[in-house]
Amino acid sequence: MSDLTESEPRGSAGSAVAQTARLLRDRSGLQRVTNIELFFDLVYVFAVTQLSHYLLRHPTVAGALQAGLLLVMVWLVWAYTTWVTNWLDPERMAVRLLLVVLMLISLAMSVSLPRAFENLGLWVGGAYAIQQVGRSAFMVIALRGQALQANFERILAWCVASGALALAGGFAHGSARYLLWLLAVAVDLIGGAVGFATPGLGRSHTSDWTIEGGHFAERCQAFILIALGESIVIIGATLTDVESPTAATLAAFVVAFAGSVGLWWLYFDQSAEAAAEKIARSDDPGRLGRSAYHLIHPVMVAGIIVSAAG
Repeated sequence: MSDLTESEPRGSAGSAVAQTARLLRDRSGLQRVTNIELFFDLVYVFAVTQLSHYLLRHPTVAGALQAGLLLVMVWLVWAYTTWVTNWLDPERMAVRLLLVVLMLISLAMSVSLPRAFENLGLWVGGAYAIQQVGRSAFMVIALRGQALQANFERILAWCVASGALALAGGFAHGSARYLLWLLAVAVDLIGGAVGFATPGLGRSHTSDWTIEGGHFAERCQAFILIALGESIVIIGATLTDVESPTAATLAAFVVAFAGSVGLWWLYFDQSAEAAAEKIARSDDPGRLGRSAYHLIHPVMVAGIIVSAAG
């Protein structure tokens, strides 16, 4: 009895840790993308469509720079969520509700993209800030007692800084808005590059980011498909608007379609599978996740959007 009594406090603490552990993915088998994650991506189909049409309506250097900045903001809120669902089990109710709330906020952000530098800047900046800060705060609570908790405490500190800049940009106007949003995404990108080093909290190492590489690769492949799907939609929609297609129009239609197929072939024929296998077998998948996927994939997405607009 005395042993049992002495263990009660530890058992109580252990119960709390066990509760948070239930939110984590089971790493004993192959990690697959869940239906709720695919459902979550539907919002970003709309976001990419908004970005490609933004570029079509603003075919200038300034318009391209604005579209590029908005793409980075959209990518970061999606990518940070992808890291989260790599660690947490999306089938758990708390995690599923988190994704649904993030979907709603992302949808509001996507709706606002065409007028992000006009009268809906606060919607875009506010949505960015709420997602970055709110998601990180959720992770700090969800991971209490787990090794990753300290990592997300550091991420939360950086996201508070980036979120404040994004929100301030929503209130600002003109070039000030662009500059503040540029600083916001720079904070989030630099944070990952330096391990979210934070005074008093230390810094994270990529070896701490024990992601399941195959799942992470599959999620980023899905975003490439989203961008390629938008290219197909815009090709079809453009031809639909032509009342009397000519031989030149039809030739352009075929060439545009062939371009989309070529982009798909370049990515998915061999490189996607080879890259997925490499990160899955890596001793430090967090490092490859940060470089090859988190930082390089948005560049590819941007290229696909520009091709679709062209």
